Amino acid sequence: MKTIQWYPGHMAKAVRMLEENLTLCDAVIFVLDARAPASSYNPVLKKLVREKPVLYLLNKRDLSDGGAEAIADAMKKSGRSALCFSAMRADVRSLQNAMNALVKEKAERLKAKGSNRALRLFVAGIPNTGKSTVINALSGGKKAKTGDKAGVTRSKQWVKCGAFDLLDTPGLMPPSLENQAFARRLAYLGSVNDDILEYDEIALALLEELAVKYPDRLKERYGIEGGDPLEMLNKVCARRGFVLRGNEYDYERGERALIDDFRKGKLGRIVLDGLNDAVSAGLADGFIDG
Repeated sequence: MKTIQWYPGHMAKAVRMLEENLTLCDAVIFVLDARAPASSYNPVLKKLVREKPVLYLLNKRDLSDGGAEAIADAMKKSGRSALCFSAMRADVRSLQNAMNALVKEKAERLKAKGSNRALRLFVAGIPNTGKSTVINALSGGKKAKTGDKAGVTRSKQWVKCGAFDLLDTPGLMPPSLENQAFARRLAYLGSVNDDILEYDEIALALLEELAVKYPDRLKERYGIEGGDPLEMLNKVCARRGFVLRGNEYDYERGERALIDDFRKGKLGRIVLDGLNDAVSAGLADGFIDG
C-alpha cells in the first residue's frame, strides 16, 4: 500500500501563527475524533502548548460506540482531562463545566487581581475533527466556518462564547505520519485530503479492518459474510447496483460509496482505535490491559 503523508505548506505557516498566539491563551482544547482518538491525536500540538492545561475532547461521540468512552476513562485514570462530546445541548453543558474546571485556577488568579477579562481557550486538532462545529455549539450560532473536507479552516478566528473567547485554528497534521495504521484511519475519516489518496487501497483496507472489528455491520449493510477485501468490495458494488456494461463492477463508485457510508455513520457507531492504541499514542499510561 502507498505510504500516506500529507503536510501541505499552509500547515507549516499555521504552526508559526499558533506559536505566536499561544501566549494569549489560558488553556487548550484538543479536539479528537471519537471514532479514532489515538489516530487523530497530533503529539506536535502537545509540544507547542507546553504546560498549559489541556482538555481532550473526543468529538462525534454520536458516531462512536462505547470504545470511545473506554478510551476517555483510560485517559482520566492517567491524569488527563477528557470528555466525549457531540453537538447536543446536554453535551454542551458538560463541556462548559469541563472548561470552567480547566481554567478554575487561572480564573481565581484574575479575580484576585481585579480583572474581569474573558478566559481564552485555544481550540486545536487535526483537520476534520470538528473544531469549528464544537465552537459553534458553544456559541449558539454559526460563527466558525465548517465543512466536511479536510483543511476548511485556514486562518485563526476568535469567537466569543459566553465567559470564554475561543481561538479556532487551522487543522494541523504531524509533519510525518509514522504510524501508517493510524494514517489509514485518518484517511477513512476524511482528515487527509482525498485528492492525494489511492481510493482503491483505502477502501480495501477499510473493509479488511471492519471485517475484523465489525463484521455484523458489513453483513447488515452490504450482505458481506467473509471473504478477502476484493470479494467484499464486489458485494458492496452488487448491493448498491454499481455494475458497468459487460457485468463488470464499477469499483470507483463502490469504493467512494463505502467510504462515504463510513464517514456519515451509515455503518453504525464505530470505534477503530483500542486502548492499546491510546497508550502507544501517549494519550493514556501503559498499565491498561486489552
